[in-house]
Parts: sequence; C-alpha cells; structure tokens
Amino acid sequence: SLQDFFALVQDPGIGKYAAINSMLDQINTCLDHLEEKNDHLHARLKELLESNRQTRVEFQQQQQQQQFSEGPPAAKPHQ
Repeated sequence: SLQDFFALVQDPGIGKYAAINSMLDQINTCLDHLEEKNDHLHARLKELLESNRQTRVEFQQQQQQQQFSEGPPAAKPHQ
C-alpha cells in the first residue's frame, strides 16, 4: 500500500531504493494480474463473436429455406 511505501522510504535502515523496488514489485504483480484478466476477456470476446457469427449464418440459412419453400412472390394485380 502507499502507507507501506512511505514507511519504507522513511526507514533509514531499508533505504529509498529498497522501498522503490518493493513498490515496483507490487506494481508488476498488479500488471500481471491485469494481463491475465485481459487475456481471459479477450478469449471470451472471441467466443462471443464466433457464437454471434454462427447464429447469423443459421438465421440467414433459415430465411433462405423459408423463401425457397414459399416460392416466388405472387404477382399482385394492378388496381
């Protein structure tokens, strides 16, 4: 935490470089965690896009089959 960081910086036995190193380690851990979450979200998004693509293809196929079974539209007489 930030309070821990300031406590380390002010402790003459540890020194500023050790405190900075500790803070950088914490930041690195957070970034690793964010990267894992990002990878997971990316994989889920790809799954969702593929699912939507497949649903669209199936819907288009159903529309084509329905149009084919209904035959060509009947000509309307002119009024």
